[in-house]
Amino acid sequence: MELFSIILLLVLIVSLSGVVVKMLPIQIPLPLMQILLGCMLAAFGVYVEFDPKLFLVLFIPPLLFADGRKTSVKDFIYNGREIVGLALVLVVISIIALGYILHWILPKVELAAGLALAAVLSPTDAVALSGIVGKGRIEKEKMEIIEGEALMNDASGLVSLNFAIAIAAGLLQFDLLQISVTFFVVAIGGLAIGVVFTWLYARILRKINQLTHNDPAIQIVLLFLLPFAAYIIAEECHCSGILAAVSAGMTVNHSGMMRNAPLTTRLQSDSTWSMLTFVFNGFVFVLLGIQLPSIFNNTFVENQIDTSIEVWQLCLIVLFVFAVLMGTRFAWLWAMKHMPTMPFGSKRPLAFKSYSNRDLLISTFAGVRGAITLAGVLSIPMTIAGRYQLVFIATGIILISLIVAVIVLPILLRGSVILDNSEQDNEILTVKGHMAEEAIISLEKMQNNLLQETAEDRMDQEIIHEVGSRVIGSLRRRTGLKDLEQKALEAENLERRMRLVAIGAERTALLQMKVRNEVSEEVFEHLNTDLDIYEKMISGDV
Repeated sequence: MELFSIILLLVLIVSLSGVVVKMLPIQIPLPLMQILLGCMLAAFGVYVEFDPKLFLVLFIPPLLFADGRKTSVKDFIYNGREIVGLALVLVVISIIALGYILHWILPKVELAAGLALAAVLSPTDAVALSGIVGKGRIEKEKMEIIEGEALMNDASGLVSLNFAIAIAAGLLQFDLLQISVTFFVVAIGGLAIGVVFTWLYARILRKINQLTHNDPAIQIVLLFLLPFAAYIIAEECHCSGILAAVSAGMTVNHSGMMRNAPLTTRLQSDSTWSMLTFVFNGFVFVLLGIQLPSIFNNTFVENQIDTSIEVWQLCLIVLFVFAVLMGTRFAWLWAMKHMPTMPFGSKRPLAFKSYSNRDLLISTFAGVRGAITLAGVLSIPMTIAGRYQLVFIATGIILISLIVAVIVLPILLRGSVILDNSEQDNEILTVKGHMAEEAIISLEKMQNNLLQETAEDRMDQEIIHEVGSRVIGSLRRRTGLKDLEQKALEAENLERRMRLVAIGAERTALLQMKVRNEVSEEVFEHLNTDLDIYEKMISGDV
């Protein structure tokens, strides 16, 4: 019962965090507010036992799956060289450089343990970044690279962590060739399992939907289980479960699983996933806040036993490690900016070629650390010497990266214009015009066929002409949108406004009939749902 009460309390805190952020006179990023609220809960005696393995399975797969669903495969492949350069090469460079530095400055930490800490510090958190800078403040092309990096370096960092822990525990010999081969097998295997399993899952789900007559609840629940299933299967095959969850999310949209689903299912699925990702993201940062006091207390207690290094020295090491991380990241971005094109086998220059020094700094400080780093460092076994020092450093890096990003990024982004959506709007209007032209052709064919079928029935022909003229006339106005004709735009917006007003009037009439007991509860819910779906279609939110 106590655990259930804590879960309800955490859900309430996550929900209120969004309200508190909106009410404050100063803008505080949502992740930092959730960490602060978690610390306040800990101060009142709330504590949640943190199981890193359970944390990874429970929170990370659905969050990465949701991010994968929002990632354009086309853009991801287009930015593949940049993403590999940051999510793989930079991770390896950071692990080696930082691992040896930690081994040098921490007397009790072996090289493998230093490499383990460096591995958990390498993954970045795009979710925390979005909470800091907001939507649209960083250019779309740059944000795509940052988000793609965050998706992939979670896997590269955690796979490297597993190797480092195995070496530190004496379960694996340090063999660079063997580790490299195993790393690529684990990564490619995870990606392949996610793709193949999702395609098979889509086929099975399609059969289930036929048997259940497209019941939205069943389909949404089964879709929710997909990232967990892909993660567990990949881990059982000794491959990367995280990459399996990512590739599953990126494959869902191409498998036709949701595209072929009924409209009601798609609407409910989007709303459900939006709610789940908000709650799960909030849980991650609130749990981090709850863990902070115990981590710092354990550091002071352990430091009384191990006097080889003082707490103030650990604080300086945190600052030094953060400086090394940011310096290494900036140096590699600068190197990729000035790197010749030929080694990458493409005539197209790397996107970093066009980056200014300010862009390089933005991309550097955009590499904030978050949930994966916390879960990774807490998964380091208690038997490894200097573990409390590693946990303290990793926690400090998470906090400093978030705080520095809050201060530095708004300064670097000052003066930059929030993205102009005119180009996207023009593309939308052009595509809508082409769609309308194709729709008119199909409707004219349908109208002619119906007229031939009802040649002897004059009344039916009048109805066909009336309805056909009304629908085709509406579509003809839309074809003018691609040329940005003012009258066409005004007609489109006016028609939308009128339909929305009509829907509002219908909903009011339906509610009044319910109050007067002129309509049953079942009919009321059915018709009200139809109005909601129609309103979404008209407002263009589908």
